[in-house]
Amino acid sequence: MPKSNEIRPTADRTRESLFNILSHAYPECVDGTRILDLFAGTGAVGLEAVSRGCRHALFVENSVEGRALLWENIDALGLHGRTRILRRDATDLGSVGNLEAFDVLFADPPYGKGLGEKAMAAAAGGGWLRPGAIAVLEERADIVVSVHPSYVFLENRIFGDTRVHFFRYQPQ
Repeated sequence: MPKSNEIRPTADRTRESLFNILSHAYPECVDGTRILDLFAGTGAVGLEAVSRGCRHALFVENSVEGRALLWENIDALGLHGRTRILRRDATDLGSVGNLEAFDVLFADPPYGKGLGEKAMAAAAGGGWLRPGAIAVLEERADIVVSVHPSYVFLENRIFGDTRVHFFRYQPQ
């Protein structure tokens, strides 16, 4: 469990609902896909994705505590070959470089700071997502989000004090 308030794992109920939505409404997001998990924290969402059939998860986490928790969780689940941790600020990703673009983006930033929107813009600007990728942004329910124009709004759902937004990445 995280010791600081900076790391807030996605609640089990929210995570279960998220994957139920993805598997039914966006089934192309599950089997054999590549996941980009921004503000990964404990890695709960990305690890759940890998356990449900995703091919690979890249966890972007800047905090020392978060990366340590990620390593512990990856080790406990024996998922070293299907995961990678990248120490980087999710709002300043830079270019994807020689990595293959990702099929799904999860962003669960600290609430109320606009960091999810900045990270999604960074992913779009750096070529991190393939055209048609699904982006999922978790934010406090009362926050209005405004994302980069390359993302087309699909739907959102509220789980307690959390709103989960779904977008499709359509580069311009």
